[in-house]
Amino acid sequence: MYTEQARSKVVVGAAILSGGRVLACARSAPPEVAGRFEFPGGKVEPGESETDAVARECAEELGITVRAGARLGGDVPLGNGWAVLRVYLAELIGDAQPRALEHRELRWLAADELDSVPWLPADVPIVAALRNHLRDHS
Repeated sequence: MYTEQARSKVVVGAAILSGGRVLACARSAPPEVAGRFEFPGGKVEPGESETDAVARECAEELGITVRAGARLGGDVPLGNGWAVLRVYLAELIGDAQPRALEHRELRWLAADELDSVPWLPADVPIVAALRNHLRDHS
């Protein structure tokens, strides 16, 4: 018997931390979500680990190398259960700085700035977990 989670695809996100701030990325498309902020990431490919997917997506979307660490928050169901979002803490590796290759805008946000941008609904529960993490580690 299959579980709901087994039928769902996994979408990963990266909460990239640097200097006590997290990188927030504004979507450029599709139109109904353009300008809303998210954690960078995307679908896990067949045979790929979730942490490898985090690294690949950050390279593709931001032109950076990251190391994925611990999970942040729980599974967030997406769009009628077609997928679950799993967000990982991540750190920049090397000197490259993120570039908005696929996003409209990038912002580094401190814990007290997290509510200054409009987040996508799926990212809202992760933002709450992140706020606690940033305060605990500042």
